[in-house]
Amino acid sequence: MGKILGIDHGDKRFGIALSDAGQLIATPRQVATGEEALWEAIGTLVKEEDIEAVVVGLPLNMDGSEGPRARKVIEFSREVEKRTGLPVKAWDERLSSFEAESALTEAGIHGDRRKERVDMVAAQIILQGYLDHLDKEPPVTDG
Repeated sequence: MGKILGIDHGDKRFGIALSDAGQLIATPRQVATGEEALWEAIGTLVKEEDIEAVVVGLPLNMDGSEGPRARKVIEFSREVEKRTGLPVKAWDERLSSFEAESALTEAGIHGDRRKERVDMVAAQIILQGYLDHLDKEPPVTDG
C-alpha cells in the first residue's frame, strides 16, 4: 500500500499532510505559500514518497451545496490528477479549519506559529477523516 497525500486548498496558503504506508495515520507535513510552491511540493512528494492517491478538502457550504470555492477546488483536483496521474478524491472539509484552530488552542500554539500551522493541521484533519472512512469500509474480495 502506498501513502495518501492530503491537501487543504486555500487562497494563498496550502496545507499538506501525508498518511503512513498503512493508510491509518495522517501527519501534518508542510505549508506551501502560493501555487508555484504548492506544485513544487506536490511534485517532490510524489517523486520521493510512495504516493498512490491524493485527497483534497472540498469546502462545501454548510447545507452541503457547492459554492464558488468548491468549484475552484474541483478544478484544482482535476489539474492534480492530470499533472500527477494519481487518483484524486475530494473530501468534505466543513469545519476542518475550526477543528484545526481548536487543536492548536489546546496545544497552546499562538501568533505567527499558529497561522503557519492551521492549514497544515486542517490538511491532517481532512486526510484523517478520509483514512477513518477507508478503515470502516469492508474489504473488497474477489468472491
